[in-house]
Amino acid sequence: MKLSNLQNKTLIHGDLGIWVVFLILCGISLIEVYSASSRMTFVSGAYWDPIMQHASFMLMGVFIAWLVHFIPCNYFKLFCTIGMFLSLFLLIAVLAIGQKTNDAGRWIQIGFIRFQPSEIAKLSLVGFSCFILSSLRDNKGASMTGFKIVALAAFITIVLIFTENASTAFIIAIVMFGICFYAQIRKQILIGALCLGALGIGSVFAVAYSIPEKTLNEWQMSKGPLHRVPTWVHRITDKQERPADPAKYRPQENPQKAYAKVAIASSNFVGRGPGNSRQRDFIPQAFSDFIYAIIIEELGFVGAFIVLSLYLVLMYRSMRIAQKCKALFPSYLVMGLALMIVVQAMMNMAVAVGAFPVTGQPLPLVSRGGTSLFITCTYIGMILSVSHTAKRKPEYVKD
Repeated sequence: MKLSNLQNKTLIHGDLGIWVVFLILCGISLIEVYSASSRMTFVSGAYWDPIMQHASFMLMGVFIAWLVHFIPCNYFKLFCTIGMFLSLFLLIAVLAIGQKTNDAGRWIQIGFIRFQPSEIAKLSLVGFSCFILSSLRDNKGASMTGFKIVALAAFITIVLIFTENASTAFIIAIVMFGICFYAQIRKQILIGALCLGALGIGSVFAVAYSIPEKTLNEWQMSKGPLHRVPTWVHRITDKQERPADPAKYRPQENPQKAYAKVAIASSNFVGRGPGNSRQRDFIPQAFSDFIYAIIIEELGFVGAFIVLSLYLVLMYRSMRIAQKCKALFPSYLVMGLALMIVVQAMMNMAVAVGAFPVTGQPLPLVSRGGTSLFITCTYIGMILSVSHTAKRKPEYVKD
């Protein structure tokens, strides 16, 4: 049945492939978060509360995506521009009055509402940058004026986020580079940005390995802007000693990484089955940062491959939507939003399997969360809005 026929009969519009991926990931989330929350339920004694809260958040997220996908995509220019200035104000506020979780001040509490300004900043920066790059252009692509405005907005956002959430700042940098590449920023500038980024990463690793442990301990006890540096250094250098005798190994010194590896190694390729994880009780963030390790343990490598494939399908379908757009803004927007979801997903999965330092990034649409879940659902709604409301190139009008 053609999409146009479905649109006349239902309240669901847009790309069906995106809808299918979105709902499957939501379904996987409900199953795996329920399983991975056993430690939380044991401590609180409220066995149904965590999953009921997550299910209610998930339903709210689906409703947000459904609501947003009706908004004409051109309205996102205004919303994201306003959001850009609002998010910068909130990022400054969180440095001053932010509440800490796991030693990181990333939250703002207003009444009973608690949210992460960095999530709002990610969405707003992508939309604002796509608006600027699509509006300020010359005969060679995005103009230098547009690039300078976007670079300044990205730089300020990254600097404000970096001290408390370096991994999010890193993701933003990757996504912004991808958007600029897609917007046809001059190759010389992109090559220069790559070289600058490589130099910066190299400098970070060099500094991380050169700071004395005594200095790190002093910084960790302080309440200044350097209090997060020891955490980053220990994650990068991974100086945990591993004894020759496995019986003397102490996984409690780094339980997330240690038990995540045990979960993956004990999956036996086919997995233990949904709800049968044994390591979920030992991984502190099993329902969030390390939920992919629980997925591998319970669903095996087949389940892990399916989850990975869903994000790749999301990226592919978004590329197809962008290709069909007649105007530049919706095309850029779809690519930027899809990149933000997929890059974060790849980072989370890389952390879970031990291929990347621990970051604290949730798995989009799967991990338990509030602000991150709602904002990711907004991404999905905006992608669906573009597929539904953006004007198409003549050769795709009848699709």
